[in-house]
Amino acid sequence: MGKWAPLVAVCVGAFMLLVDVTIVTVALPDMASDLQASFTGLQWVLDAYALALSALVLGAGSLADHIGRRKVYLGGLLVFAVASLVCGIAPGPEVLIIARVVQGIGGAAMLATTMALINVTYHGKERGIALGIWGATIGVAASAGPVLGGVLTEYLDWRAIFLVNLPISAIAVWLTARAIPESSNPHALGVDVPGVVSFTVGAGAITYGLILAGEDGWTAAGTLAWLIGGAVALIVFVVVELRSDHAMLDLKLFANPAFTVTLLAAVFMSFSAFAYSPFLSIWLQNGLGMKPLAAGLALLPMSVASFLVSSTVGRHLHSIPARFTIGFGLLGIGVGALLLHTGSSWVAVLPGLAVAGLGVGVIGQALPGSMMATVPQNRAGMASGALNTFRQLGFALGVAVLGTVVRGGKEFTSGLEDSFVVAGVSGIVVALLSVLLIRSRRTVAESGKAVPAEV
Repeated sequence: MGKWAPLVAVCVGAFMLLVDVTIVTVALPDMASDLQASFTGLQWVLDAYALALSALVLGAGSLADHIGRRKVYLGGLLVFAVASLVCGIAPGPEVLIIARVVQGIGGAAMLATTMALINVTYHGKERGIALGIWGATIGVAASAGPVLGGVLTEYLDWRAIFLVNLPISAIAVWLTARAIPESSNPHALGVDVPGVVSFTVGAGAITYGLILAGEDGWTAAGTLAWLIGGAVALIVFVVVELRSDHAMLDLKLFANPAFTVTLLAAVFMSFSAFAYSPFLSIWLQNGLGMKPLAAGLALLPMSVASFLVSSTVGRHLHSIPARFTIGFGLLGIGVGALLLHTGSSWVAVLPGLAVAGLGVGVIGQALPGSMMATVPQNRAGMASGALNTFRQLGFALGVAVLGTVVRGGKEFTSGLEDSFVVAGVSGIVVALLSVLLIRSRRTVAESGKAVPAEV
C-alpha cells in the first residue's frame, strides 16, 4: 500500500471519534422525543462519552506503549464500532448512555495512539506533512459534527449518527491492519491502574453531582454525597500518583504555574466555547422551530472562524509567546460568549459564535506548544495526554455546570442567557491568569522543536 495509507487509517479514526463529541448536539431534541429522555438524560448522553475520553486517555497511552500502539488502536476501533451499533439500536436512554461510555472507552484508546502512530511511521519532512494533515482533520471534524448530525437526523433518523460509524470503522480497521506496523516502548512501566480508577471515579462522581445540583438543588443529600465522594476519590488519586513509580500523571509538574495554567486554559477553552452548544441547539429547534440541519448550520460560524484562523494566520502565531496567544484566544472565546443572546431569529447568535470561533482558532494553535514548553522532553507524551484529558474534561464539566445554570433560570431562554454569561466571564478570568502566569519566554515554534519523537 502507499506510504500515506497509515496516515489515512489514523485520520479516519481520529475524525470519527472527534465528530462524535459534537455530532450528537443537534440530534438531542429528536432523541428526547423518541426515547422519552429527560434533560438530565440528555446531559449524560453527552457527558458519558466526554468523561470516558478524558478519564482514560492517559491510561490508554500507557497501555499502548506497553503492549503495542497498533494493537490498542485496533482494539479501540472495534470497541467503538460495537458501541456505536448499540447506540444506534438503543431502546431507551439508559442503554444509550451506557453504550456512550463504552464508545468513549474505544475513543480513548484511539485518541491516545494517533499521534504516536504518526510519529513512529513518518520522519523528517513527511512527519511535518502528516502532522499538518492530522491537525486539519481535527479542525474539519469540529466543523462537520453539527452539520453531519443535522443532515443524518433530518433526512434519515437520529440513530444514523451512530450507525454511520460502522462502515467508517470497517475501513479504518482494514487500513490499519494492512498498513500500520506495530510499535511499543521497551522502557514502558505499565498501566497505572489505581490512578486510572481513582481519577475516573472522581471525575464521574463530581460530574454527576453537578448534574444533580440542577435537578435537586445544591443542598440536596444526593448532590452533596456525590460531590464529596468525588472529592475524596480525587484526593485518593493525588496520594496514589505521589506514591507511584509509574504514575499516569506526574503531579510534580504542577509545581510549575505555567503547566497548571495551560491545563486550566485547556479546560476553559472547552468549557467556555463548546459546553453551551447543546442547549443552544435545543433552543434553536424547540424555541425557534428550526429543523436539525438548519440548527447545525446556525452553529457553524464558530467552526468556520476557527478554521479560517488556523489556515491563514495560524502559522504566524507560533512566533508569539504562548501566554499572549492563549490569553487572547480565551479573551475572544469569553467575549464571544457574552455577545450571544437569544432573540426571535437565529441571526442573534451569529456574531457571538464567530468571535468565539476566532478565539478558538488562536488558542488551538497555542496550547500544544505551550504545554511542551513547560515540561522536560521525557514528559512530552504525558503532557500531550494530559492536554487531551483536560480538554475533554472541560467539555464534560461544562455541560454539567452550564446545564445546571440553564435549569436554574425562570425559563429555558433566561437560563440559557445566564449560561452564556457564566461561560464568558470564566473564559475572560482564565485569559487574565494565562497572561500573568504563563511566563515562558519560548515561543510555540521553539517549544515544538524540543518535542522528541515517540518511539
